[in-house]
Amino acid sequence: MDIGDSGEASLIVQTGDTARAVEMSPEDSFPQVFATSRMVALMELAASRLLNRLLKPGEQSVGVGMNVRHTAATPVGCRVRAVAEYLGRDGKLFRFRVEAFDEAGSIGSGEHTRAIVATERLLAGAERRRGPGA
Repeated sequence: MDIGDSGEASLIVQTGDTARAVEMSPEDSFPQVFATSRMVALMELAASRLLNRLLKPGEQSVGVGMNVRHTAATPVGCRVRAVAEYLGRDGKLFRFRVEAFDEAGSIGSGEHTRAIVATERLLAGAERRRGPGA
């Protein structure tokens, strides 16, 4: 993978992609627009698709850092596209500039880092987080 290579992911915003869908209790009140958490997920997906070509059997890429701003609201029914541009490595981490767009222009941008990990080791570490007797 070369610096400047890019990956993309897109979706049409559905009700389940909105901030309102994140509400967990009656006192939560969020608007019916594309959620920041879904924008972040789409940005991660764009970067992970770019890293797929480097994966060996038994490996996956995982997000380890995200620093973004969500700057515009997108309504249900609009297409959102995320682009991840490879910036280079920082030790074991792969750095990306990420940006998201809807039909009217940019809706968010920032930086994202990912790592390539052994899937089995990752899952074993996650299981240890259950603690004794879980």
